Amino acid sequence: MPTDNGDKQKKHKSSLARLCDCWLEAAAVAFSGEKYEKRSRVTLLFLTALFLTLLIIPSPQFLSVNYREGDIATSDIRASQDYLIEDLLLTEKKRTEAEAAAPFVYKLDPNANLDIVRRFEQVFSLLGGRKARSSEEARQAVSELLGVELSAEEFAALMKVRQERVFLADLGRQLAPLYRQRIVAELPKFSSHLKHGILVTDSGSKQEVAGGDYASAIDLASARRAFSGNHLSQGAAARDLDTLKGVALRMISANLSFDRDGTEDVKSEARASVRPVLFKMKRGEMIVRVGERVSSEQAMKLEKMYKSKSLTPFVTGFGIFGLVLVLSYSPYRFACKNIRKFNPTNKDILLLSLLTMANFAALKFIFAVSTALGGVFPSVDTASYFYLFPFAASVIIVRIILNSEVALVYCAVCAPLIGIMLNNSLQVVIYALLGGIVGAHGVRQCKERGTIYSAGLKVSVVNMAVALCFHVYGESPFSLQAVYCVAFAFLGGVLNAVFVSGTVPLVESLFHYTTDVKLLELANLNSPLLRELMIRAPGTYHHSVLVGNMVEAGAEAINANPLLARVAAYYHDVGKLKKPLYFIENIRDGENRHDKLSPSMSALILISHMKDGVELAREYRIGLPIIEIIRQSHGTSLISFFYLKAKGLEAPGSPPVDERDFRYPGPKPQTREAGLVLLADCVEAASRTLVDPTPARIQGLVQKIINNIFMDGQLDECELTLKNLHEIAKSFNQILAGIYHHRIDYPEPAYKEKNIAKKPPEDSDSESPKAEASRDTGAQKGGPEDLRRLGMS
Repeated sequence: MPTDNGDKQKKHKSSLARLCDCWLEAAAVAFSGEKYEKRSRVTLLFLTALFLTLLIIPSPQFLSVNYREGDIATSDIRASQDYLIEDLLLTEKKRTEAEAAAPFVYKLDPNANLDIVRRFEQVFSLLGGRKARSSEEARQAVSELLGVELSAEEFAALMKVRQERVFLADLGRQLAPLYRQRIVAELPKFSSHLKHGILVTDSGSKQEVAGGDYASAIDLASARRAFSGNHLSQGAAARDLDTLKGVALRMISANLSFDRDGTEDVKSEARASVRPVLFKMKRGEMIVRVGERVSSEQAMKLEKMYKSKSLTPFVTGFGIFGLVLVLSYSPYRFACKNIRKFNPTNKDILLLSLLTMANFAALKFIFAVSTALGGVFPSVDTASYFYLFPFAASVIIVRIILNSEVALVYCAVCAPLIGIMLNNSLQVVIYALLGGIVGAHGVRQCKERGTIYSAGLKVSVVNMAVALCFHVYGESPFSLQAVYCVAFAFLGGVLNAVFVSGTVPLVESLFHYTTDVKLLELANLNSPLLRELMIRAPGTYHHSVLVGNMVEAGAEAINANPLLARVAAYYHDVGKLKKPLYFIENIRDGENRHDKLSPSMSALILISHMKDGVELAREYRIGLPIIEIIRQSHGTSLISFFYLKAKGLEAPGSPPVDERDFRYPGPKPQTREAGLVLLADCVEAASRTLVDPTPARIQGLVQKIINNIFMDGQLDECELTLKNLHEIAKSFNQILAGIYHHRIDYPEPAYKEKNIAKKPPEDSDSESPKAEASRDTGAQKGGPEDLRRLGMS
């Protein structure tokens, strides 16, 4: 059996993916259990609030009104006291000059040539005293001592001269002048550093090496050429000496190397040695007048005043922390009590927490960049850059990954906090809130990547409208700033789509979420796992495709998720890849391997394909919803064929056969999609046993199978109603009738008719609950009349 594909997939699973899996499992354990659920959510709330507080505190907007370079002052501002102000530009200039003048540091190994000779001595000692050791082991030991890999020929040459001390003396004599010249790895780089100035330190003691002529330094290639032109003393055969010279040649390395860390330390010391340049601002000095555009020097003075206010950051931080807690908890509590579909799990809460922290950190970084751009483009007001920020990106991600209810509450929490962080701006709150709502609405049916960009364009339109309204409200609708704001607002919507497109696949991978876009990728029948299923278990593959068509039709009939149901049906039997020939739909030579096994062993093999399927799905990162449906696709149904066979083989006086040993471990289907897969799986398998599949017989079979599954209690834990079962049966009838529709009865030769008459009915699967369900008499016990008419118009 070919297993290359599976092996390749195992190799392709990156260490990052394995690390993320371990991290996610650890988080799931930490946040699992009713006892710890509330505690975990409170802990996440406090950690998130603390992180957001740390992001907001550095912004001094909470202390007093502040101006930045290019802003227009709305009042006269004078110095309230004497201040010593650091001239940041001049200080930075002097520090940069000092850093640039610092020398480059090089490490010198004065004993590099002696080290080569010493390693040869150790090798000779090792070879001279070696005892019962294989030649290969000795060669490996010698290679480790020398630091180079030796060939068999080189090792043999070394063995011949191991007693020759003349070789060592001559080797040291030839290496000494080369290393006195100083060998460097990159001569052009060293020459440029030498012109600038270098500082040489001893590689062992880390002390500075005084003096020395480094202008005659040579590169590694020149050193090796010089050494290769010399001849070693005649202590051994000339051929052996040439071989050993090649070994020594490879051992030559630079003894004067660039010390990057040391250079950075020297530059840092030079920078730190420059004292700040200060100037004095007197009390009562006019800093900026009303209506005046703030210059860089004025902004520096205002910032000094701004930071010297009596209100400490600790008091400010405490207020921000409390505000974040209230803004986060109150909408969450309201949604839990009043919004039916608002029911995030602990994993969802963890995702929201991490997404919030990442979102605010990104916005803070963009805010810092936009502030810096204010000095580069003074014609653009700093506040105009806010329209460029991707405020809606995180809300769109929440809507794609979770649902609209969670996205709305998340937007209501984040928008005010974003406004607080960005200059206490009410306009930012409104802008972020409207953009998030429109963006979340735009991806409500995101089944392809293009939908994200369509939603981004919708956000752009709303952003431009809001920007125009703000400028009309501010009585400057036709100013140049209005043009900037509208242009930035359009680009902001596009940036939201770009951020979302890049982030959603990462969130899907790290947190094992399965979105509709991911489901469409999994639905590709050319995916690695389905291709392997098609090659190794073609009968199972064909069965899974038919089941996928049936569940998709059934899901559309009852308003379930057709895409999730179809994809889950494709993968529900992938566990049969481990032992494909033990399932009758994959047998082509007529040999049934179960004939040689006991019924209990056969049942165990059938049951094991559930566990194998879950393992394969996790290995191929299929997604948690699909994995859950794989586990639930057989419920706790009975493998009746082998159970009855075991009962028939039961010896008198022996312990009775335990029915639980012949049932799937479950759990029973928990969702409508899982219930659909179970029903379609059994119905499709049983339909293959029909000799003459007329519409009436198909309808009767579908009715009987669904009745049996219902009476067995397999649908007790999912949300399928009797009306749903009726609609499902009708859709199954239509699909199966299309598959087994009648064709024209073409005349056949007599010998073919005889062969056809002798052909037994086809059985579709050795999993007996599917094949035996059509023969089960459980439905004859008398179920409700509505069940007996399932699928009938």
